[in-house]
Amino acid sequence: MRVFVTGATGFVGSAVVQELIAAGHQVTGLARNDSAASSLAAAGAEVHRGHLEDLNSLKRGAAAADGVIHTGFIHDWSNFKESCEIDRRVIGAFAEALAGSTRPLIITSGIGILGLGRLATEEDVPATTDFPRTATEEAAVAAKANGVRVSLVRLPPSVHGDGDHGFVPALIDFAKQKGVSAYVGDGLNRWPAVHRLDAARLFRLALEKGGTVARFHAVAEEGVPFREIAAVIGRRLNVPVVSKSKQEAADHFGWFAHPVSFNTPASAALTQEILGWRPTQIGLLADIDHERYFNR
Repeated sequence: MRVFVTGATGFVGSAVVQELIAAGHQVTGLARNDSAASSLAAAGAEVHRGHLEDLNSLKRGAAAADGVIHTGFIHDWSNFKESCEIDRRVIGAFAEALAGSTRPLIITSGIGILGLGRLATEEDVPATTDFPRTATEEAAVAAKANGVRVSLVRLPPSVHGDGDHGFVPALIDFAKQKGVSAYVGDGLNRWPAVHRLDAARLFRLALEKGGTVARFHAVAEEGVPFREIAAVIGRRLNVPVVSKSKQEAADHFGWFAHPVSFNTPASAALTQEILGWRPTQIGLLADIDHERYFNR
């Protein structure tokens, strides 16, 4: 299968590209600059020049493919709502290119948008539309209405592994700057987690086996207590591990206070049943208890 991949040089997307090529697929990756193009070529993928705001380029990439995996996202936390609306427009462009065909469109979403405070399943939908990231799932529903074969892959707050530059590295940076490794309240709020290589395999299986508006959870661990993550960071940095109230957390973490408070345990039971996906990589706490996470 010829697969068009956005975010193809990113932390998750690059692993998806490797997984697809190893499984015998032909991959074309979106590249916004020469560096990304060189990385894709070195990985054995074809290069499609463009970016997420160039909708015509995206349509051309999708039109030439047998399927699309969309892992790209503009991570501009200072203008997060607009980044989410750009994602909505990207998915709309792909829907136009794929409408009326059986070619699959795999979209990346996040378990954090569910906000249920209980074990979430693939059948759950966001409890509110107030969070900007719900634009992605709304766009998926609209794509289905256009006759597109859509699957959502929801990623957990921590996708870990070599090259991680997400939430756990941000926590480590805060601990280095503040001299303490902090959690909120009793620290028993839970983060689901997955290794990037397990997530990459799930994207491939969703491409090969997924159905219309299927929702899959890339969850290897249903919920790691946040206090245990903070404890590993504190031990590694030799700093105190402390509790913060919600008000103190807002001062301590700033923009990051909301993700720190996530309590989003999630199940992947249906995903495993439908796709036969079985996570095999190292767990979050064991993975981050390593020098590469602290010597960046």
